[in-house]
Amino acid sequence: MPRAVWNDLVVAESDDTVLVEGNHYFPRTALRDDLVRESDTHTVCPWKGTASYYTLEHEGRTSTDAVWYYPEPKPEAEQVRDRVAFWKDVRVVD
Repeated sequence: MPRAVWNDLVVAESDDTVLVEGNHYFPRTALRDDLVRESDTHTVCPWKGTASYYTLEHEGRTSTDAVWYYPEPKPEAEQVRDRVAFWKDVRVVD
């Protein structure tokens, strides 16, 4: 089962991921709410739409904008709606 791991913490785990451009998109409900806070960062993907971000925080450690999601994906990227993906220092392992 794919897991997103940050600083030896499992931040998300699910056997229901969608693979897009080499990234596992986990259901938003699989993400641990106790580790995330909203970010003001936004980026634009030409075919997926505008991405929003979460920052991970735990015991004084922070990974800024390590989680991204598309609140309103474009129609061709509907498969990522209500899902999150990871980068920076978060590893996705099977």
